[in-house]
Amino acid sequence: MPYDIIREKIQQSIGILNEKDIDMWITFVRESGNIKDPAMDMVVGLGCTWPSAFIITKDGDTSAILGSLDVENYKTQGLYKNITGYVKSVKEPLLEYLNIKKPGKIAINYSINSNLADGLTHGMYLMLTGILEGSGFENKLISSEEIISALRGRKSSAELSIMKEAVDRTLEIFDEMTGFIKPGKSEIEIAEFIKKSAESKGYGLAWEEDHCPAVFTGPEATSAHAGPTSRKVEKGHLVNVDFGIKYKGYCSDLQRTWYVLKDGEGKAPAEVEKGFNVIRDSIQKVADNLKPGVKGCDMDDIARNFIVCSGYEEFPHGLGHQVGREAHDGGGGLLPRWERYGDTPFMNIEESQVYTIEPRLTVKGYGTSTIEEEVYVTKNGCEFISKPQKKLILIG
Repeated sequence: MPYDIIREKIQQSIGILNEKDIDMWITFVRESGNIKDPAMDMVVGLGCTWPSAFIITKDGDTSAILGSLDVENYKTQGLYKNITGYVKSVKEPLLEYLNIKKPGKIAINYSINSNLADGLTHGMYLMLTGILEGSGFENKLISSEEIISALRGRKSSAELSIMKEAVDRTLEIFDEMTGFIKPGKSEIEIAEFIKKSAESKGYGLAWEEDHCPAVFTGPEATSAHAGPTSRKVEKGHLVNVDFGIKYKGYCSDLQRTWYVLKDGEGKAPAEVEKGFNVIRDSIQKVADNLKPGVKGCDMDDIARNFIVCSGYEEFPHGLGHQVGREAHDGGGGLLPRWERYGDTPFMNIEESQVYTIEPRLTVKGYGTSTIEEEVYVTKNGCEFISKPQKKLILIG
């Protein structure tokens, strides 16, 4: 991530600390080249070797306490006001700083609900609580989940600009797919075409290569996160692709659906058109209601209920998730009230967040119909970042 964006996110985090009335946020890490806390890229920028504390306070102070051999890199970087190096132990400088600041609430990098806020290993937690034992500060520790959720979710203008570029470039690759998909092509061949196109343009993949892209053709297609297979495209198949790129440190995540015409067909069968239109309309209904202050689970209800009332089974996953530095980012999502999602379905939507909307349904005998769009939450509603797929793409 460019340093100017990191500076922007550090300043944003200070505002969030004041908003949440949290005195101090400590990201406590070591050997970040092996185990990197997800927040490091957002507000640190460099790695570290020995136990290190990166501290941001609500009064605007920023401090890095780290092994002495890492000090020069951080001074050169210039992101943290106070750089303190140690030789033997992080304990003394950390306690000294805490005794100067006397924080009432100290957020540290663990979370039950969000993997992106849960970078503190159990060993590091034991080390930290051991350092703080008897100081009184051990009783003031809370999760940094709220901070990180807001920080990762609320996109700055610079972040949003990059994400829009990533979406546009992804859609260009989807356009290329239309000329490549044809009967006889396998899911693996389509996936390789997509990956070669992305590589030739200098883009990374938004998630693991084994299912980025995910390609599905026909009624026997596998589940949503499965990798491509040797299954071949046939006439009369629905074909859908789930794909995203990593571009300038940010991800895209989109899906499109095609129909392969049978001999003599000039358009898709009525049941195929209906399935696609139900998905398209469910996305628009959510977009019409998505705005700051609503709960993600209520947005999931809109699409899920519309699809079920239209005669289809409900989709076996959440309606949408946040996108950012990772394809699955932020805290809350457009999620059903299922135990596996914890508290995240009940979090309020916030301005400046970016979400996917990605329902799906099965059209019996043809395959899966699905679309995935990205939207940006504005002050009073939301705007599509991706140009929405309004019509089924036909392969003749």
